[in-house]
Amino acid sequence: MTDLSTFYMGLPVPSPIVAASSGLTGNLAQIRELEMYGAGAIVLKSLFEEEIVVELDRRLNKLHSENYLYPETIGFYENDDVEDTLTNYLKLIFDAKKAVDIPVIASINCVTSQNWPSFAKYFQEAGADGLELNVFLLPSDLSVPGQDYESAALDIVRNVMKEVTIPVNVKISPYFSGLGNMLRQLSESGLQGITLFNRFFDPDFDMEALEIVPGPVYSGSDDYLNVLRWIALTAGKVKCDLYATTGVHSGLTAAKMILAGAQGVQVASSLYKSGIPHLRQMNQELAGWMEGKSFEGIEDFRGQLSQNNIDNPAGLLRVQFMKYFAGK
Repeated sequence: MTDLSTFYMGLPVPSPIVAASSGLTGNLAQIRELEMYGAGAIVLKSLFEEEIVVELDRRLNKLHSENYLYPETIGFYENDDVEDTLTNYLKLIFDAKKAVDIPVIASINCVTSQNWPSFAKYFQEAGADGLELNVFLLPSDLSVPGQDYESAALDIVRNVMKEVTIPVNVKISPYFSGLGNMLRQLSESGLQGITLFNRFFDPDFDMEALEIVPGPVYSGSDDYLNVLRWIALTAGKVKCDLYATTGVHSGLTAAKMILAGAQGVQVASSLYKSGIPHLRQMNQELAGWMEGKSFEGIEDFRGQLSQNNIDNPAGLLRVQFMKYFAGK
């Protein structure tokens, strides 16, 4: 019998297909539904660093108002039962852990290393099984060298690792000047895993109104190829797990990522497009493909097509189209 069970962030899961951080993982009803249709784990909707900063500013302003002239009033304020952004998120973690049996992973979308690492321990105390850091750095400043962006990402990871003992995963973009080296450095920081790659908001132009508009929000079913290449190039060469996201819309694509060496995959866009029940189909597709290949478990084929294990590793490095367009 085909067995999809494996480990994600070192945690036992019934499937390598995990619900990615999104609006679908921000309320209990959908979290329960995700488990029911076969999600291996839940990565909760991200708490954005900017939200924490705004909340801190609000608190400071309130502390300086006339109602907080005396130090004794600070304790009252800190125990106030008014639900703020952080309190709501901690409650989501606590309630999700009671609602489902699969791992619940907290998520922070972060841009700096100073403002919020101390909050990570609160997520652990609320019961989160793991923590994902969605490092949202776009190296667009022409005056800032690439090394500065890489150092900022590494600082974020190192500062958080000091605060928690639960497994930590970092989701990054491909926009680093030395991506392979960056993956190696991150993997040596003590992380449980790295997720390739997070999806940025992409702007587009409205040619009639002559203004900036949002580009496609969801990934397409062909958007997985760059992730596939980098998983295959680095699996077995870094000191932590690798997870795949962006463009994973079918069980066969999930199988490709595992063949490349991924420990698991994250899905969101496919569930927005096809509905949460699509998870069941993805698991069935994965299991059906494994059965057809006589693979009884995930470990029977993980990394089989990584660069370490294939006869023609140069195929993963080819960047020119000459082979396909010569003479056409």
